[in-house]
Amino acid sequence: MGEARYGIDPQVVSRVAHEVKEVVDLGIQIALVVGGGNIFRGIKASAAGMDRASADYMGMLATVMNAVALQDALEKIGGFTRVLSAIEMREVAEPFIRRRAVRHLEKGRIVIFAAGIGQPFFTTDSAAALRALEIQADVIMKATRVGGIFTADPNKDANAVKIDELSHLRVIQDQLAVMDASAVSLCMENGLPIVVFDMTQAGNIRRAAFGERIGTIVRTVKAKAPGGEER
Repeated sequence: MGEARYGIDPQVVSRVAHEVKEVVDLGIQIALVVGGGNIFRGIKASAAGMDRASADYMGMLATVMNAVALQDALEKIGGFTRVLSAIEMREVAEPFIRRRAVRHLEKGRIVIFAAGIGQPFFTTDSAAALRALEIQADVIMKATRVGGIFTADPNKDANAVKIDELSHLRVIQDQLAVMDASAVSLCMENGLPIVVFDMTQAGNIRRAAFGERIGTIVRTVKAKAPGGEER
């Protein structure tokens, strides 16, 4: 949504599309999970009195709108894409089938996952973790508006310090607001690393994809033997 309070900013969508295509053109397979908070946020509507399940379903439909917008921007610059939705709507997206998603990636297409996991009470974070494991992704790269994980909210606390690397367990124990606990637990159980970085800075998607030390990496920390060697 850029600097607007809600909706879709075509310039932002176009910038993201160009950065994603640049990475894909270099031979990296990318699948995207999109949220819908710029259009409708289910949790907020639920807090205002709407039935939580109904609010979550509306949020899922908002993610499909974002997915189609991103697909349009990618295809305008020559990208090959497929939108796979957890809620069936064949006129605008393919239904999510794990093997089909993997096959699209193998053919060099950019896969965009929409509608979360198709069930209420689960966040986009949980959808990202689940889809990443289903397609056997190497890493989740969470693109946000901040430059990683901090000891406090950097927008509210001038003394907040960025953490370069930490474990899944610490994220859960310290209740660090990067992903919800269920998503982080799923990643921890399966040894899936998470990179949190600022997507508003041009070029960061490419930097993150190529392993540059930007943002924060969350991964399983190996225990060390008494002599200091990792076990």
